[in-house]
Amino acid sequence: MSAAIAGAGFREDLFYRLNVFPLEVPPLRERTADIPLLVRYFIERYARKAGKSSRRVNKRTLERLQSYPWPGNVRELQNVIERSVILCDTDELSVDESWLSTKTAIDSRLKLSSSLALHEKAIVEDALRATRGRVFGPLGAAVRLGIPRSTLESKIRALKINKSRFRVKAS
Repeated sequence: MSAAIAGAGFREDLFYRLNVFPLEVPPLRERTADIPLLVRYFIERYARKAGKSSRRVNKRTLERLQSYPWPGNVRELQNVIERSVILCDTDELSVDESWLSTKTAIDSRLKLSSSLALHEKAIVEDALRATRGRVFGPLGAAVRLGIPRSTLESKIRALKINKSRFRVKAS
């Protein structure tokens, strides 16, 4: 915590207000014995909320949950169990392995996100080129793309596009 305060990521005065009785709680990956109890609690909670009967967990699923490193900690476990309760049609709860995030899955999402941004940037730049840098009005890029002017302006800023380079100077 002192590193977060030193790096200005956390207000020092707030730290001292919250630090009346400090508690050290290890991450879930270091408390695998707590997982069955948490799973049971979340199943009961979400089954009741969904109007379903309480479910049981098979041994293999529980072992999978206990061997997973839980980078998202208890919140990730909670989300996985809630999803399972919602989607499960039987009395036995199962967890699809694809629901347990992996670094590879995160990396592929980041790659997809960056390639989508590049594609979006190309589309916006093409529209600006075709409209000679005009963003709004009946002949503007916003109309051409079928989006509101404010949305296009936000995209231009987010994608770091210099719209003035598309303007044609009068001769």
